[in-house]
Amino acid sequence: MTQRIIYSSNDGSVSVIIPAPDCGLTVEQIALKDVPFGKPFKIIDVADLPADRTQRNAWVVDEADLTDGIGADYGIGSENPFIMLEAEQ
Repeated sequence: MTQRIIYSSNDGSVSVIIPAPDCGLTVEQIALKDVPFGKPFKIIDVADLPADRTQRNAWVVDEADLTDGIGADYGIGSENPFIMLEAEQ
């Protein structure tokens, strides 16, 4: 998968989720499931991330650019169904 999910962490740095290839979920489903509840996110191409990772803790993103969705609530008492794949037999 050549896409990454980014969102702004509580400390203002950029968090990057690398979806597992061939996991059976779409990148959108992964983002809803794995981005913390209420956090806006953006799905980007891996080529759009800076190549130099030495200053990764200094990366920032404008929250106005995080327009692809908001982390869903899958916690206890949530009305969202938990996304789980069927086990292969």
